[in-house]
Amino acid sequence: MTVQEMHYDFKMKLNKIDSQQYRNLRIQEIDWLLNEAQELFVKKVAFPRLYQITGFETSQRNIDDIRTLVIEDKEINVVNDYVALPDEYMFFVRGYINAKKGNCAERKCRLFIRQHDDMFQESPYDESSYEWGEINGTFDMNGIRVYPPKPTNDNPPKVTTLSKAYITYIKKPVYIHNAQDVLPDNKYKLPNEVELTGRQDSELPQHTHREIVDIAVLIASNNLDMPNFQYKQAKLNMNQFV
Repeated sequence: MTVQEMHYDFKMKLNKIDSQQYRNLRIQEIDWLLNEAQELFVKKVAFPRLYQITGFETSQRNIDDIRTLVIEDKEINVVNDYVALPDEYMFFVRGYINAKKGNCAERKCRLFIRQHDDMFQESPYDESSYEWGEINGTFDMNGIRVYPPKPTNDNPPKVTTLSKAYITYIKKPVYIHNAQDVLPDNKYKLPNEVELTGRQDSELPQHTHREIVDIAVLIASNNLDMPNFQYKQAKLNMNQFV
């Protein structure tokens, strides 16, 4: 569906048939609701708070729902044992780190994300290891802190250096908008002062668009205290979303 079709679908589902009871909703407001719905959809499909060991790939449907948002093996330089994540980053899927120890060949090691309170640095069984191809990392505000293996006791010690990271992640979807139809200037500004022009369709696969509209309608129905809110919620229940 194009963004214009999503707007049409939203209005049809929010209003009663042959009714324009809520015709005064502005394009900017509908865009905002569609993007809130899209964000909820991605979060629910990708990594719900009740975490599942298998991550977002619990079924082929889940994989297909957000496949257009998966960025594979994004190459990022490791600077001072730190991986700065791109602005579009949303959820971590997997990662690898290039490591080189002394005169040994460079190898690609699996990145293991650890909890901050884990004692992985003190444990000989859990610490980073060039030989085992494992590098530990922890998240902070802007990226991933990686922990190279400790220098060996050789004389001179063999030091392991980390050079590049290859991160697979789920990115933030672009902001859906229909600024082209906002009169008289065919543009509008978001609350953060970003100006939008033209049109932007959803990046998600076509088969998810009606469900995103259904979620947006449910949010609007609740905000407007509409009497058929429970019916709209039941429709999403049929898709096993709520």
